[in-house]
Amino acid sequence: MDPATLIGFAISIVALFVFMTMEGVAPTALIFLPAIVLVIIATFGAAAASQTMNDLKKIPNWFKMAMLPAKIPPVTEQIQILVSLAEKARKEGLLALEAEVKKIESPFLKRGLQMSIDGTDPEDLRSILEGEISAKKAEDKVAAKFMNNMGGYAPTIGILGCIVGLMNVMNNLSNPEALGPMVSAAFIATLWGVMAANFWFLPMGAKITYISSLQAAQMELLVEGIAEIQAGTSPRTVRAKLTSLIPPSEQGREAA
Repeated sequence: MDPATLIGFAISIVALFVFMTMEGVAPTALIFLPAIVLVIIATFGAAAASQTMNDLKKIPNWFKMAMLPAKIPPVTEQIQILVSLAEKARKEGLLALEAEVKKIESPFLKRGLQMSIDGTDPEDLRSILEGEISAKKAEDKVAAKFMNNMGGYAPTIGILGCIVGLMNVMNNLSNPEALGPMVSAAFIATLWGVMAANFWFLPMGAKITYISSLQAAQMELLVEGIAEIQAGTSPRTVRAKLTSLIPPSEQGREAA
């Protein structure tokens, strides 16, 4: 799991446990299997109902994107690769990059450079690469919406569990001693719904959106780098143009 995500989850849970302890409620009260099953499984089912079968096959990857460390190489490293390629292309021509392309790990950069070497028209090349970026943004938007949908359904499903629990309470009014635990159990479902939405599902949706924006921004930077290499721009100018596209804090690292 991504350390930042794990830390965020842990802080939220610890804060809830501390609050419950200060209020005199044992944190173990949260361990109520019927409520957990209802909220987690029913919420997933409700969100899945709004997707297509093709989307459902992607759900494991969506959870990986939300919980695992993002695969985003340092932007300074990407700029250095592009500058090195620009130097070689400037001295030996675009065809000299054939061997270098095979060493590149980024599939997106590799495709862009290969099309450039193959003589693709600059405007067509930019259009193709920008189309790939738009397609990625659209796919990531679906993933983020799925998580946000779960965050929207969970509290309501928790209330549904509470209602079912209160129905059980009404059926046992003749047994006053059992009413207290029953009422408590009924409200635990609501707590799980609100907790799951705000501690997990909504933050996961926000993270997917953020990661997607970072990846798209880096892909856009690669497009600019490829265009400059194809145009035969000097390495110094390539570095300056690409550096101007990244945040000041990252520019400081690049200068270092």
